[in-house]
Amino acid sequence: MEWGQKGRVVTKRLQILRSIVFAALTPIAAVCISALSGLPATAAESIVTKAPMAFLYEPASGSILFAKEPDRTFAPASLAKVMTATTVFQALADGEMQKDQLCKVSEHAWRTGGAPSRRSTMFAAINSEIAVEDLLKGLLVHNANDAAIILAECLDGSEATFAERMNAQARKIGMTKSRFANPAGDEDNSGETTVRDQARLAEYILEKQADFYPLFSLPEFTWNKIFQRNKNPLIGEIRGLDGLGAGYAEKDGYSGLASVDRSGRRIIAVVAGLSSDKHRLQTLKEVIEGAWEFFTVKTIFDAGETVTDARVFGGVNGSVPLVSKDDINVLLARGDTLEYRIRAVYDGPLIAPVEAGTKVGEVRVIGQHGIVYRAPLVTGASVDRGELMGRALDGLQELLFGWIG
Repeated sequence: MEWGQKGRVVTKRLQILRSIVFAALTPIAAVCISALSGLPATAAESIVTKAPMAFLYEPASGSILFAKEPDRTFAPASLAKVMTATTVFQALADGEMQKDQLCKVSEHAWRTGGAPSRRSTMFAAINSEIAVEDLLKGLLVHNANDAAIILAECLDGSEATFAERMNAQARKIGMTKSRFANPAGDEDNSGETTVRDQARLAEYILEKQADFYPLFSLPEFTWNKIFQRNKNPLIGEIRGLDGLGAGYAEKDGYSGLASVDRSGRRIIAVVAGLSSDKHRLQTLKEVIEGAWEFFTVKTIFDAGETVTDARVFGGVNGSVPLVSKDDINVLLARGDTLEYRIRAVYDGPLIAPVEAGTKVGEVRVIGQHGIVYRAPLVTGASVDRGELMGRALDGLQELLFGWIG
Protein backbone atom coordinates (compact mmCIF):
# COMPACT_ATOMS: atom_id res chain seq x y z
CA MET A 1 0.00 0.00 0.00
CA GLU A 2 1.15 3.57 -0.67
CA TRP A 3 1.34 5.74 2.41
CA GLY A 4 1.81 9.41 3.18
CA GLN A 5 0.09 12.54 4.46
CA LYS A 6 -3.58 13.10 3.89
CA GLY A 7 -4.48 15.98 1.61
CA ARG A 8 -0.93 17.25 1.11
CA VAL A 9 -0.98 18.66 -2.43
CA VAL A 10 1.72 21.19 -3.33
CA THR A 11 2.32 22.94 -6.64
CA LYS A 12 5.95 23.20 -7.78
CA ARG A 13 6.74 25.41 -10.74
CA LEU A 14 9.23 24.16 -13.32
CA GLN A 15 10.69 26.08 -16.23
CA ILE A 16 9.32 23.76 -18.86
CA LEU A 17 5.86 23.16 -17.38
CA ARG A 18 2.92 25.35 -16.48
CA SER A 19 2.84 23.45 -13.19
CA ILE A 20 3.57 20.11 -11.58
CA VAL A 21 1.36 18.78 -8.84
CA PHE A 22 3.22 17.10 -6.00
CA ALA A 23 1.39 14.89 -3.54
CA ALA A 24 1.89 12.26 -0.90
CA LEU A 25 -0.73 9.64 -0.17
CA THR A 26 -2.47 9.07 3.13
CA PRO A 27 -2.27 5.80 5.07
CA ILE A 28 -6.06 5.95 5.31
CA ALA A 29 -7.13 6.79 1.76
CA ALA A 30 -5.56 7.92 -1.50
CA VAL A 31 -5.65 11.55 -2.50
CA CYS A 32 -6.86 12.04 -6.05
CA ILE A 33 -4.41 14.03 -8.17
CA SER A 34 -5.86 15.82 -11.17
CA ALA A 35 -4.03 16.08 -14.46
CA LEU A 36 -1.78 19.08 -14.90
CA SER A 37 -2.81 21.98 -17.02
CA GLY A 38 -0.70 22.11 -20.14
CA LEU A 39 -0.88 22.46 -23.86
CA PRO A 40 -1.89 19.28 -25.67
CA ALA A 41 0.97 17.59 -27.45
CA THR A 42 0.66 17.77 -31.21
CA ALA A 43 2.18 15.65 -33.94
CA ALA A 44 4.75 18.37 -34.57
CA GLU A 45 5.74 18.53 -30.92
CA SER A 46 6.17 14.90 -30.00
CA ILE A 47 7.58 11.65 -31.33
CA VAL A 48 5.55 10.03 -34.08
CA THR A 49 6.31 6.59 -35.47
CA LYS A 50 4.58 4.02 -37.63
CA ALA A 51 6.26 1.21 -35.74
CA PRO A 52 3.60 -1.04 -34.19
CA MET A 53 5.75 -1.32 -31.06
CA ALA A 54 8.34 1.18 -29.85
CA PHE A 55 10.13 2.17 -26.66
CA LEU A 56 12.56 5.00 -25.92
CA TYR A 57 14.45 5.10 -22.63
CA GLU A 58 17.11 7.28 -21.01
CA PRO A 59 19.01 5.05 -18.56
CA ALA A 60 20.96 7.74 -16.68
CA SER A 61 17.77 9.24 -15.23
CA GLY A 62 15.56 6.18 -15.66
CA SER A 63 13.16 8.21 -17.83
CA ILE A 64 10.72 6.62 -20.27
CA LEU A 65 10.53 9.12 -23.13
CA PHE A 66 8.16 7.26 -25.42
CA ALA A 67 6.19 4.02 -25.35
CA LYS A 68 3.88 2.45 -27.91
CA GLU A 69 2.45 -1.00 -27.17
CA PRO A 70 5.41 -1.59 -24.82
CA ASP A 71 4.11 -4.90 -23.44
CA ARG A 72 2.83 -6.49 -26.64
CA THR A 73 4.81 -9.63 -27.33
CA PHE A 74 6.72 -10.52 -30.49
CA ALA A 75 9.20 -13.21 -31.52
CA PRO A 76 12.74 -12.02 -30.75
CA ALA A 77 14.40 -14.06 -33.53
CA SER A 78 18.08 -13.02 -33.61
CA LEU A 79 17.57 -10.62 -30.71
CA ALA A 80 17.71 -13.82 -28.66
CA LYS A 81 21.46 -13.73 -29.28
CA VAL A 82 21.68 -10.60 -27.10
CA MET A 83 20.05 -12.65 -24.35
CA THR A 84 22.50 -15.48 -25.04
CA ALA A 85 25.39 -13.01 -24.75
CA THR A 86 24.27 -11.60 -21.40
CA THR A 87 23.77 -15.13 -20.08
CA VAL A 88 27.33 -16.09 -21.05
CA PHE A 89 28.63 -12.79 -19.64
CA GLN A 90 27.04 -13.74 -16.33
CA ALA A 91 28.62 -17.19 -16.41
CA LEU A 92 32.01 -15.58 -16.99
CA ALA A 93 31.46 -13.14 -14.12
CA ASP A 94 30.42 -16.02 -11.83
CA GLY A 95 33.48 -18.08 -12.75
CA GLU A 96 31.50 -20.86 -14.45
CA MET A 97 33.37 -20.20 -17.70
CA GLN A 98 36.70 -18.65 -18.65
CA LYS A 99 37.41 -16.51 -21.70
CA ASP A 100 40.17 -18.86 -22.85
CA GLN A 101 38.12 -21.99 -22.15
CA LEU A 102 37.89 -24.22 -25.23
CA CYS A 103 34.47 -25.42 -26.38
CA LYS A 104 34.07 -28.37 -28.73
CA VAL A 105 31.97 -28.00 -31.88
CA SER A 106 29.42 -30.82 -31.85
CA GLU A 107 27.86 -32.27 -34.96
CA HIS A 108 24.53 -30.80 -33.85
CA ALA A 109 26.00 -27.29 -33.59
CA TRP A 110 27.78 -27.67 -36.94
CA ARG A 111 24.80 -29.13 -38.77
CA THR A 112 22.12 -26.88 -37.18
CA GLY A 113 23.97 -23.56 -37.04
CA GLY A 114 27.07 -24.03 -39.18
CA ALA A 115 27.80 -24.18 -42.90
CA PRO A 116 25.30 -26.99 -43.69
CA SER A 117 22.43 -24.91 -42.29
CA ARG A 118 23.02 -22.09 -44.80
CA ARG A 119 22.26 -19.64 -42.02
CA SER A 120 24.40 -16.92 -40.48
CA THR A 121 27.52 -18.71 -39.27
CA MET A 122 31.16 -18.26 -38.22
CA PHE A 123 32.00 -21.49 -40.11
CA ALA A 124 33.19 -23.42 -37.07
CA ALA A 125 34.61 -26.78 -38.12
CA ILE A 126 33.03 -29.92 -36.70
CA ASN A 127 34.94 -31.44 -33.75
CA SER A 128 37.21 -28.39 -33.53
CA GLU A 129 37.70 -26.47 -30.29
CA ILE A 130 37.11 -22.70 -30.01
CA ALA A 131 37.78 -20.32 -27.11
CA VAL A 132 34.76 -18.74 -25.42
CA GLU A 133 36.05 -15.25 -26.24
CA ASP A 134 36.18 -16.08 -29.96
CA LEU A 135 32.73 -17.63 -29.83
CA LEU A 136 31.35 -14.43 -28.31
CA LYS A 137 32.90 -12.44 -31.15
CA GLY A 138 31.37 -14.84 -33.64
CA LEU A 139 28.01 -14.50 -31.90
CA LEU A 140 27.96 -10.70 -31.83
CA VAL A 141 29.98 -9.77 -34.93
CA HIS A 142 29.03 -12.58 -37.30
CA ASN A 143 25.55 -13.02 -35.77
CA ALA A 144 26.54 -16.68 -35.86
CA ASN A 145 24.01 -19.36 -35.04
CA ASP A 146 26.71 -22.00 -34.62
CA ALA A 147 28.48 -19.81 -32.03
CA ALA A 148 25.24 -19.51 -30.04
CA ILE A 149 24.69 -23.27 -30.00
CA ILE A 150 28.34 -24.09 -29.18
CA LEU A 151 28.29 -21.70 -26.21
CA ALA A 152 25.03 -23.19 -24.96
CA GLU A 153 26.31 -26.77 -25.19
CA CYS A 154 29.63 -25.83 -23.66
CA LEU A 155 27.97 -24.29 -20.61
CA ASP A 156 24.94 -26.52 -20.07
CA GLY A 157 25.24 -29.53 -22.37
CA SER A 158 22.20 -28.75 -24.51
CA GLU A 159 20.23 -25.88 -26.00
CA ALA A 160 17.17 -26.75 -23.92
CA THR A 161 19.03 -26.60 -20.61
CA PHE A 162 20.75 -23.38 -21.64
CA ALA A 163 17.34 -21.89 -22.50
CA GLU A 164 16.32 -22.50 -18.89
CA ARG A 165 19.38 -20.52 -17.83
CA MET A 166 18.45 -17.74 -20.28
CA ASN A 167 14.98 -17.49 -18.77
CA ALA A 168 16.38 -17.42 -15.24
CA GLN A 169 18.68 -14.57 -16.31
CA ALA A 170 15.72 -12.76 -17.90
CA ARG A 171 13.78 -12.98 -14.63
CA LYS A 172 16.81 -11.63 -12.75
CA ILE A 173 16.96 -8.67 -15.11
CA GLY A 174 13.24 -8.00 -14.70
CA MET A 175 12.10 -9.08 -18.16
CA THR A 176 8.65 -10.08 -16.95
CA LYS A 177 7.04 -10.90 -20.30
CA SER A 178 9.90 -12.63 -22.08
CA ARG A 179 10.51 -16.33 -22.73
CA PHE A 180 13.42 -17.77 -24.71
CA ALA A 181 13.41 -21.22 -26.26
CA ASN A 182 16.91 -21.48 -27.72
CA PRO A 183 20.17 -19.49 -27.88
CA ALA A 184 20.08 -18.59 -31.58
CA GLY A 185 16.46 -17.42 -31.80
CA ASP A 186 15.36 -20.25 -34.08
CA GLU A 187 12.17 -18.93 -35.65
CA ASP A 188 10.37 -22.25 -35.34
CA ASN A 189 10.44 -21.92 -31.56
CA SER A 190 11.94 -18.55 -30.68
CA GLY A 191 9.82 -17.60 -27.69
CA GLU A 192 8.54 -14.09 -27.07
CA THR A 193 9.64 -10.73 -25.73
CA THR A 194 8.52 -7.07 -25.62
CA VAL A 195 10.11 -3.75 -26.47
CA ARG A 196 10.04 -2.79 -22.78
CA ASP A 197 11.84 -6.00 -21.82
CA GLN A 198 14.44 -5.49 -24.54
CA ALA A 199 15.17 -2.02 -23.17
CA ARG A 200 15.60 -3.56 -19.71
CA LEU A 201 18.05 -6.05 -21.20
CA ALA A 202 20.11 -3.33 -22.87
CA GLU A 203 20.20 -1.27 -19.67
CA TYR A 204 21.34 -4.29 -17.67
CA ILE A 205 24.23 -4.98 -20.05
CA LEU A 206 25.26 -1.32 -20.06
CA GLU A 207 25.18 -1.08 -16.26
CA LYS A 208 26.14 -4.52 -14.99
CA GLN A 209 28.21 -5.95 -17.86
CA ALA A 210 29.84 -2.83 -19.27
CA ASP A 211 33.21 -4.52 -19.69
CA PHE A 212 31.71 -6.81 -22.33
CA TYR A 213 29.68 -4.14 -24.14
CA PRO A 214 32.45 -3.17 -26.65
CA LEU A 215 32.02 -6.61 -28.25
CA PHE A 216 28.75 -5.39 -29.80
CA SER A 217 30.51 -2.70 -31.82
CA LEU A 218 33.59 -4.59 -33.03
CA PRO A 219 33.80 -3.57 -36.68
CA GLU A 220 35.09 -6.91 -37.93
CA PHE A 221 36.24 -10.39 -36.95
CA THR A 222 38.24 -12.99 -38.84
CA TRP A 223 37.72 -16.62 -37.98
CA ASN A 224 38.84 -19.72 -39.82
CA LYS A 225 40.52 -17.37 -42.36
CA ILE A 226 37.11 -15.89 -43.16
CA PHE A 227 36.87 -12.10 -42.76
CA GLN A 228 33.47 -10.65 -41.93
CA ARG A 229 32.38 -7.15 -41.03
CA ASN A 230 29.89 -6.61 -38.21
CA LYS A 231 26.55 -7.95 -39.43
CA ASN A 232 24.41 -5.76 -37.20
CA PRO A 233 22.47 -3.84 -39.91
CA LEU A 234 22.02 -0.83 -37.62
CA ILE A 235 25.66 -0.02 -36.91
CA GLY A 236 26.97 2.73 -39.16
CA GLU A 237 23.47 3.80 -40.16
CA ILE A 238 22.60 5.94 -37.12
CA ARG A 239 25.02 8.43 -35.60
CA GLY A 240 26.30 7.35 -32.21
CA LEU A 241 24.76 3.86 -32.35
CA ASP A 242 27.21 1.35 -30.84
CA GLY A 243 25.07 -1.80 -30.23
CA LEU A 244 23.04 -4.06 -29.66
CA GLY A 245 21.16 -6.12 -32.30
CA ALA A 246 18.37 -6.76 -34.79
CA GLY A 247 15.99 -9.57 -35.60
CA TYR A 248 13.54 -10.84 -38.18
CA ALA A 249 10.73 -13.35 -37.69
CA GLU A 250 8.33 -14.24 -40.48
CA LYS A 251 5.26 -13.91 -38.29
CA ASP A 252 6.24 -10.71 -36.44
CA GLY A 253 8.48 -8.86 -38.88
CA TYR A 254 11.63 -6.85 -38.25
CA SER A 255 12.80 -5.64 -34.85
CA GLY A 256 15.73 -3.61 -33.59
CA LEU A 257 17.43 -2.88 -30.27
CA ALA A 258 19.76 0.12 -30.29
CA SER A 259 21.92 1.99 -27.83
CA VAL A 260 23.07 5.45 -28.89
CA ASP A 261 25.63 7.70 -27.22
CA ARG A 262 25.98 11.30 -28.32
CA SER A 263 28.23 13.67 -26.36
CA GLY A 264 27.93 11.54 -23.24
CA ARG A 265 24.14 11.27 -23.29
CA ARG A 266 22.91 7.74 -23.93
CA ILE A 267 19.46 6.51 -24.90
CA ILE A 268 18.06 3.05 -25.62
CA ALA A 269 15.54 2.58 -28.43
CA VAL A 270 13.55 -0.48 -29.44
CA VAL A 271 11.15 -1.01 -32.35
CA ALA A 272 9.31 -4.13 -33.52
CA GLY A 273 6.71 -5.35 -35.96
CA LEU A 274 8.14 -3.63 -39.05
CA SER A 275 7.53 -4.89 -42.57
CA SER A 276 11.09 -4.48 -43.90
CA ASP A 277 14.63 -3.72 -42.82
CA LYS A 278 14.24 -0.30 -44.46
CA HIS A 279 11.20 0.50 -42.33
CA ARG A 280 13.01 -0.75 -39.23
CA LEU A 281 15.89 1.64 -39.82
CA GLN A 282 13.56 4.53 -40.64
CA THR A 283 11.44 4.12 -37.52
CA LEU A 284 14.47 3.69 -35.29
CA LYS A 285 15.86 6.95 -36.62
CA GLU A 286 12.53 8.69 -35.94
CA VAL A 287 12.39 7.48 -32.37
CA ILE A 288 16.06 8.13 -31.62
CA GLU A 289 16.13 11.63 -33.09
CA GLY A 290 13.06 12.45 -31.01
CA ALA A 291 15.10 12.05 -27.84
CA TRP A 292 17.21 15.05 -28.81
CA GLU A 293 14.55 17.07 -30.61
CA PHE A 294 11.71 16.95 -28.10
CA PHE A 295 13.33 16.33 -24.70
CA THR A 296 15.77 18.10 -22.44
CA VAL A 297 17.28 17.39 -19.01
CA LYS A 298 15.71 19.31 -16.14
CA THR A 299 16.57 19.27 -12.44
CA ILE A 300 13.35 18.84 -10.45
CA PHE A 301 14.96 18.73 -7.01
CA ASP A 302 18.52 19.51 -5.96
CA ALA A 303 20.48 17.06 -3.83
CA GLY A 304 19.44 17.46 -0.20
CA GLU A 305 16.37 19.54 -1.03
CA THR A 306 13.26 18.63 0.96
CA VAL A 307 10.75 16.89 -1.28
CA THR A 308 8.11 16.47 1.43
CA ASP A 309 7.73 15.79 5.16
CA ALA A 310 6.89 12.34 6.52
CA ARG A 311 4.83 11.94 9.70
CA VAL A 312 6.64 10.29 12.63
CA PHE A 313 4.92 8.24 15.34
CA GLY A 314 6.28 8.40 18.90
CA GLY A 315 9.08 10.89 18.23
CA VAL A 316 10.25 14.14 19.77
CA ASN A 317 9.20 15.67 16.46
CA GLY A 318 6.01 14.81 14.62
CA SER A 319 7.61 14.83 11.18
CA VAL A 320 10.91 14.47 9.35
CA PRO A 321 11.96 15.89 5.96
CA LEU A 322 12.40 13.47 3.05
CA VAL A 323 15.19 14.34 0.63
CA SER A 324 17.04 12.89 -2.34
CA LYS A 325 20.75 12.17 -1.93
CA ASP A 326 21.46 13.28 -5.49
CA ASP A 327 20.03 15.82 -7.90
CA ILE A 328 16.83 14.51 -9.43
CA ASN A 329 17.43 15.04 -13.14
CA VAL A 330 14.72 13.95 -15.55
CA LEU A 331 14.41 14.13 -19.32
CA LEU A 332 11.21 16.08 -19.85
CA ALA A 333 9.51 17.47 -22.91
CA ARG A 334 10.68 20.83 -24.18
CA GLY A 335 8.08 23.58 -23.81
CA ASP A 336 4.62 23.31 -22.28
CA THR A 337 3.61 20.35 -24.38
CA LEU A 338 3.16 17.36 -22.09
CA GLU A 339 1.58 16.79 -18.72
CA TYR A 340 3.56 15.48 -15.75
CA ARG A 341 2.80 14.90 -12.10
CA ILE A 342 5.18 14.39 -9.23
CA ARG A 343 4.17 12.05 -6.44
CA ALA A 344 6.08 11.21 -3.28
CA VAL A 345 5.32 7.81 -1.80
CA TYR A 346 6.58 6.47 1.52
CA ASP A 347 5.73 3.81 4.10
CA GLY A 348 4.34 5.54 7.13
CA PRO A 349 3.85 6.87 9.58
CA LEU A 350 7.51 6.30 10.45
CA ILE A 351 8.17 4.85 13.89
CA ALA A 352 10.66 6.65 16.12
CA PRO A 353 13.57 6.50 16.51
CA VAL A 354 14.37 7.46 12.92
CA GLU A 355 17.95 7.65 11.63
CA ALA A 356 19.02 10.24 9.07
CA GLY A 357 19.71 8.81 5.62
CA THR A 358 17.23 5.93 5.93
CA LYS A 359 15.50 5.05 2.66
CA VAL A 360 11.76 5.17 3.30
CA GLY A 361 10.12 5.89 -0.06
CA GLU A 362 10.51 7.31 -3.52
CA VAL A 363 9.55 10.24 -5.70
CA ARG A 364 7.82 9.44 -8.97
CA VAL A 365 7.33 11.49 -12.11
CA ILE A 366 4.16 10.41 -13.89
CA GLY A 367 3.59 11.22 -17.54
CA GLN A 368 1.49 10.05 -20.46
CA HIS A 369 2.92 6.55 -20.33
CA GLY A 370 2.67 6.03 -16.58
CA ILE A 371 5.67 6.35 -14.27
CA VAL A 372 8.49 7.75 -16.37
CA TYR A 373 11.00 8.23 -13.56
CA ARG A 374 11.53 7.25 -9.94
CA ALA A 375 14.21 8.04 -7.37
CA PRO A 376 14.65 6.99 -3.72
CA LEU A 377 13.80 9.32 -0.84
CA VAL A 378 15.72 9.22 2.43
CA THR A 379 15.16 10.88 5.77
CA GLY A 380 16.91 14.22 5.97
CA ALA A 381 17.29 14.23 9.76
CA SER A 382 17.16 11.99 12.82
CA VAL A 383 14.19 11.84 15.19
CA ASP A 384 14.65 10.45 18.68
CA ARG A 385 11.94 8.67 20.61
CA GLY A 386 9.66 11.01 22.53
CA GLU A 387 8.61 10.90 26.16
CA LEU A 388 6.11 8.29 27.27
CA MET A 389 3.26 10.81 27.44
CA GLY A 390 3.91 12.02 23.89
CA ARG A 391 3.98 8.49 22.55
CA ALA A 392 0.74 7.74 24.37
CA LEU A 393 -0.91 10.78 22.81
CA ASP A 394 0.31 9.74 19.35
CA GLY A 395 -1.18 6.29 19.90
CA LEU A 396 -4.47 7.77 21.03
CA GLN A 397 -4.62 10.06 18.02
CA GLU A 398 -4.01 7.17 15.64
CA LEU A 399 -6.61 5.02 17.39
CA LEU A 400 -9.30 7.71 17.31
CA PHE A 401 -8.60 9.67 14.17
CA GLY A 402 -5.78 8.07 12.16
CA TRP A 403 -2.95 10.20 10.80
CA ILE A 404 -5.05 12.98 9.34
CA GLY A 405 -2.45 15.71 9.87
